[in-house]
Amino acid sequence: MMIKKELAILLFCVLLTACKGKVTENITKVTPKPNIIFIYADDWGYEDLGVHGSTFCTTPNLDKMASEGMDFQNFSVNNPVCSPSRVAVMTGQFPARHSVHGHFATVESHIKRNMPDWLNPKEVMLPRLLKEAGYKTAHYGKWHLSNTDVPDAPPPTAYGYDEFDAFNLSSWLPQMSTDSTITRTINFIEKNKRNPFFINVWLHEPHTPHYPKEKFLKQFSHLNEQQKVYASIIAEADYNIGLLFAKLKALGLDENTLVIFSSDNGPEITGDDQHKTLNDNSTGPGYGTYYSVGEAKDLKGRKRSLFAGGIRVPFIVRWPGVTPNGKVDKSTPLAAVDLLPTFIELAGGKLPNDYVSDGESISTAIKGKPFTRKSTIYWQWNFASKNTDFWPSLAIQEGDWKLLINKKDNREELYNTKTDWAEQTNQAIENPAKVKAMLAKLDAWELTLPKNPPASCFSAERKK
Repeated sequence: MMIKKELAILLFCVLLTACKGKVTENITKVTPKPNIIFIYADDWGYEDLGVHGSTFCTTPNLDKMASEGMDFQNFSVNNPVCSPSRVAVMTGQFPARHSVHGHFATVESHIKRNMPDWLNPKEVMLPRLLKEAGYKTAHYGKWHLSNTDVPDAPPPTAYGYDEFDAFNLSSWLPQMSTDSTITRTINFIEKNKRNPFFINVWLHEPHTPHYPKEKFLKQFSHLNEQQKVYASIIAEADYNIGLLFAKLKALGLDENTLVIFSSDNGPEITGDDQHKTLNDNSTGPGYGTYYSVGEAKDLKGRKRSLFAGGIRVPFIVRWPGVTPNGKVDKSTPLAAVDLLPTFIELAGGKLPNDYVSDGESISTAIKGKPFTRKSTIYWQWNFASKNTDFWPSLAIQEGDWKLLINKKDNREELYNTKTDWAEQTNQAIENPAKVKAMLAKLDAWELTLPKNPPASCFSAERKK
């Protein structure tokens, strides 16, 4: 009997050890939710990176980020100016669906442009969905989903953020210094290092006004006056991004953090000698557009244009162990509306049943796997100018084909972005059937857009 009892005990111990091993094995296979940091620069041109061939700017930290991740060179934002471009990121929908046609400014200006006074916080929002998925959420830097000239817009917490510190907020809220964006980001990471977190890091650089610091100006003393100021602004932003990566490594968070760097639109139009003085043609006291000499390589257009130079921007993805190192993808069409469905999928979150994104998850692409876009990309720009490269008011991209039109001027141009990445050769005449089919889709899309903004997003000043 004693022998049988001892055998039974021994067998139990063996089984218990095996079970523990299985439990341990299963635990180790569980992948933790990735931290997500989205760095969104302001007016940073496609070529304003060393790795993209800048002729005078140096960006060692962003170049290193590209070498340790993927450089997507066919990523487009969904509007050629600030506020609507950011609406696409927050909602996963084209900004025209929210009547955000241009940048948020004064209430009077919004009335003239048939815009709301702020982005509707009741819509489906990226930070709120991530918060529901168990993330700590924060926003630091530029806001511009309303404006300081609007006295009663909702704060960022109404959109799903746990914490924020920003500028271009409603006037009743405190405005942060543009210099503290990365500092506040790092502080939030330190405080939430044991939780999955999502941070929008929306940089001021290189938007006007420029405030170059002496230590960076000295670095570019060999350049002419315009380039020296601009390069120092780019260098400061790159330096601060380097501090962020260093902190992630120091805290042991580097391996499980997805970081994306991009820009809200292409480079600003350079001012002439009349704008050389301080506070001239700028958004505040500082160096104005005379020093905005950002580059877009050979891409047609700049900020405020639906051509590639206005909407195709840097999109660098770094996720150690997941995103391949040093891979360049110049052909896969990606868009800003893709970020919401992508981040929610990676976070293990859920999209509301009645929500329809205009984008699609690009998680396979950022993991270096083949990705074929199924959704169509649309652009609306209500402030088209007859100046060269600024005339298109609508655009559509299906696969490799992109059509730009202006109905008032009866003008259209068609490009194959795979064979003509810089959009230099119009193929509309050679492809009338393609133009007709894409025009029909544009017309159908326009019919789905709202005629007026929601009255719930009107300032009290507007209702008087």
